[in-house]
Amino acid sequence: QVQLVESGGGLVQAGGSLSLSCTTSGSISAFLVMGWYRQSPGKQRELVAARGSAGIPNYADSVKGRFTISRDNDKRTVHLQMNNLKPEDTAVYYCYGQSFSSVQYWGRGTQVTVTS
Repeated sequence: QVQLVESGGGLVQAGGSLSLSCTTSGSISAFLVMGWYRQSPGKQRELVAARGSAGIPNYADSVKGRFTISRDNDKRTVHLQMNNLKPEDTAVYYCYGQSFSSVQYWGRGTQVTVTS
């Protein structure tokens, strides 16, 4: 069974940086798309960043220029580097993977809190 495990969340002041990692239990090459979603209280889960196996990264407008997604196939890990964090970035961040057969996988989430 494929598992996605996030790490790296925490508490940071506005303007600071955090790096999230998502490690898969299987080969990352089995995923067509891997990415990060986030959900704040009372809001719907939204796409933050995603990257196909050989494609151009896709970012939410709210994080463009501040967040960077990368894939390390050898380490079976997807990273999300978050710079210049804002209080509105506070959310639970979920790792997401979609296989070539369109099966979706989710991590349990990691909390990111940005204080003003």
